[in-house]
Amino acid sequence: MAIDLGTVNTVIYVRDRGIVLNEPSVIAIETVNGVRRVKVVGNEAKLMMGKTPANIQAMRPLRDGVIADIDVAEQMIKHFVEKALGGVRFLARRHEVVICVPSGSTMVERRALRDAASNAGAFRVQLIEEPMAAAIGAGLPVTEPRGAMVVDIGGGTTEVAVLSLRGIAYSNSVRVGGDKLDEAISSHVRRTHNLMIGEATSERVKHLIGSAVMPSGDGRVITVKGRHLANGRPAELTISEAEIAEALVEPVGQIKGAVMSALEQTPPELSSDIIDEGITLTGGGALLSGMDEALSEATGLPVQVADDALICVAMGAGRALEDPAYEGVLTGA
Repeated sequence: MAIDLGTVNTVIYVRDRGIVLNEPSVIAIETVNGVRRVKVVGNEAKLMMGKTPANIQAMRPLRDGVIADIDVAEQMIKHFVEKALGGVRFLARRHEVVICVPSGSTMVERRALRDAASNAGAFRVQLIEEPMAAAIGAGLPVTEPRGAMVVDIGGGTTEVAVLSLRGIAYSNSVRVGGDKLDEAISSHVRRTHNLMIGEATSERVKHLIGSAVMPSGDGRVITVKGRHLANGRPAELTISEAEIAEALVEPVGQIKGAVMSALEQTPPELSSDIIDEGITLTGGGALLSGMDEALSEATGLPVQVADDALICVAMGAGRALEDPAYEGVLTGA
């Protein structure tokens, strides 16, 4: 079993079955008479975000790709795995689990991930770095003596790596991803229009009219609803694609900067391979309109978005677990 425990979504791959679960990394905790218990997890919990009564808290136990609350994360992993196994108790079976970790995560953060999976019932836990898993999932030639560059734009982090011969020749992780794009949108709307919008609204705006490049004219428009900060009343306004593209300039610029930094520090022989192979984008952030175009313009290289970009990391981790050709990419620490 391979688990891509992401800041925004958790994806689970099971041997011989492929991807069996892809749900938001959200858990709702209910407190009754001082006792906390899990109410719902995943899709149902996400619907509660920002709408819960005082005794229920809907939260995301991961921030920037790493665990922020280990106890809650354990409960979430346990529920997701049991759901992926069709309701079978995880503890009753001896499962080998591979978990994806950001390349820039510390040993403490990696141990927290291993402990959370172990405490949830995993028999053996191995780790794989997210850029390696993303490259395998995207079908890049990571086992050959040829350079391949992958940019995995997740919810909490963007991983940039150059890979060759089952190893990572260069990697860089910046804590900019889908969450920062959402925050940039909500901050812009608050600052420019004096309107407070929720996390779910920001995400919807990003999906519908978000763009990494400036459109000609105003582009598409969307109506958003929230609370006006001047009078405290509910209000709505119409915003354009051009306005959102302007709001996203800074976080998109940070992703461009991470890619340019990687290219500057890549050995020349691998650089020549990247000219031929181009750059492959994976992760949910890769689906932002114009992201490939923006990076191609910044680097002068061909940029393509991987097929099934959202599940590339989990697919790659699963293949690494099953295929002997990828021996050596998994670690136990």
